[in-house]
Parts: sequence; structure tokens; C-alpha cells
Amino acid sequence: MQLTKDHFANIRTLVVGDVMLDRYWFGSVDRISPEAPVPVLAVKKEEVRAGGAANVAHNLLALGAQSTLLSVIGDDDAGREIKRIIAGYGATTTLIVDDSIKTIVKLRMVAQNQQLLRADFEETPSDEVLAQCLADYRAAVTNCDVVVLSDYGKGGLRHVTDMITIARKANKAVIIDPKGSDYSRYQGATLITPNMKEFEAVAGKVTSEADFVEKAHALRSELDLDYLLVTRSEQGMSLFCMDGSQIDSPATALEVYDVSGAGDTVISLMALATVCEFSNVDKLTLANTVAGIVVGKLGTAVASIDEVVNKLNER
Repeated sequence: MQLTKDHFANIRTLVVGDVMLDRYWFGSVDRISPEAPVPVLAVKKEEVRAGGAANVAHNLLALGAQSTLLSVIGDDDAGREIKRIIAGYGATTTLIVDDSIKTIVKLRMVAQNQQLLRADFEETPSDEVLAQCLADYRAAVTNCDVVVLSDYGKGGLRHVTDMITIARKANKAVIIDPKGSDYSRYQGATLITPNMKEFEAVAGKVTSEADFVEKAHALRSELDLDYLLVTRSEQGMSLFCMDGSQIDSPATALEVYDVSGAGDTVISLMALATVCEFSNVDKLTLANTVAGIVVGKLGTAVASIDEVVNKLNER
């Protein structure tokens, strides 16, 4: 497999979904609170990163592709912070401001590289704003090569079924990071990428490898997908294809610091690989490579094209 640093440079991607501000408080824990049996975090450093669909856009840019991000933010400091961060990435953005909500924020408290607590602040966008988002999406689809729908279950992809239909009619591949227990809304997509826990929430508890394979083929067929990719933690990844084939790839990470955002990296790579002339085996190898890179980093992170090329050259 040949991968160059400019391999994805001409690919135009459209990312749609829930964006959020990932806020981190880093510090140390030296005592237990006298008020309750909980650790006291002495905060030494704060960081903010753009998460959710914004992290997908960042991953696509880091892999060398072009990226347009369409989403909703609130009229608040968190929303403005997301716009500032994304502008620094170099993404083209259409961030619709909904003044009836607050921007989604995830606050993580971390000590000695271990997450102690996460607090989520979230609200669902209004019907009017989501209708505007769908109209903007319809106009943007014609100017992309592949669509990535990043569903975090926060309400931003209420019209996901319409979005799939619009893209497929325009002959665009549709790659989805799914959420929830009703996958019928993803009918007709090119590829969805659930992790094992998400897969079992839809297909049922897996009792054996044979049971997993049977359930995976059935789900792919039921949803009329070209591909189903299930990420399986230490067991790597399994790709189920329209022709009935299955391809497995073992996990490659030597050290795992943080899995948050790893799904964003995998879906970004698969979106790019889908519109390139890679074999299914090569697609899975690339996806596992980027996952191994990003889980070795703390917090919401990306795998750069330089890192991917270098890692492949080590093989």
C-alpha cells in the first residue's frame, strides 16, 4: 500500500453533526474532601478544544483533506470559542447560531493522566434552526466528494434520513458515526462505524464470534449499507462488506492513554479511503493505524498525515 503526504489533498469533505467545546481541567489530587468522600482536584492548567463534529473536521484537515463543517452553536462564549478554534484549523465553516440554546460543553477533570469526572452541559437546537441547517446542507452537498455525518445524539442530526437521501441522489458517499438504539434512520448510508457497545445495543448481546459475524451481516443487509465497520477495542476492527465478505484487523496501539475522540479519527480516515482507490484490506489497515496513533494521546486529539505515513513505513 502506497500512502503519500498529499494523498488526500484534493478530497473535499462535508462534515455535519453536533459540535461541542471540550474543556479540560488538569491538576493533582493530594487529599480527600472533608465535605464528602471525594478527591479534591488542585487545578494547575486549563485547556479547551473543539470536539464532536468539529474534531472530525480537524482530523480530516490533519490528514491533508479539505473540510467544510456545518453545525449549530449557541450565542455564547463557548460557541465563539469553537469558532475561534476551528478557524485556526483552516476549516470552512457554516456555524448557525441558535440564540435559544447554549453551546454544548463537556468538562473533563484530569489528575495524573486519569479522568476523574466529566460534566456535560447540553441543549437541543430549535426546529427552525435545524430546518435552516438542512437547507444549507442541501446546497453544500454538490460541492463535496464525501459526506461525514457525526451523530453524538444531541439533536443536531434530526434530519439525518433526509441528509442521506439527498447525498445518495447526488452520488456522494455517506459515512456515519452512529448513536442510539434505532439505526433505521441510517438506512442506505455507505458506511456506519459503531463500536462494540453501540453495535450490541442495536443487534443484541454477542455470545460468540460466530454470533457476532451473523448479527453483523444481518444488520448491514437490513440497513442496506455498503459497509459496516465495528471497532472492537483490544480485538481491533471488523469490516463487513456488501459482497458478504468480512475483513478483520488486530489492534495496533502499544499504549492506550485516552480513547476519547478515537471514533472521530477512524471515521475521518474511512471517509477519505472510501473515495480513494484502496482495497478493503488497505482501508482497514489505515483505520487501525490512525486509531493506534490517536489513543496514545491524551484528550481529544488527531492523527496527522505525517504520523500515519511514518507509522506505515515502520511496518
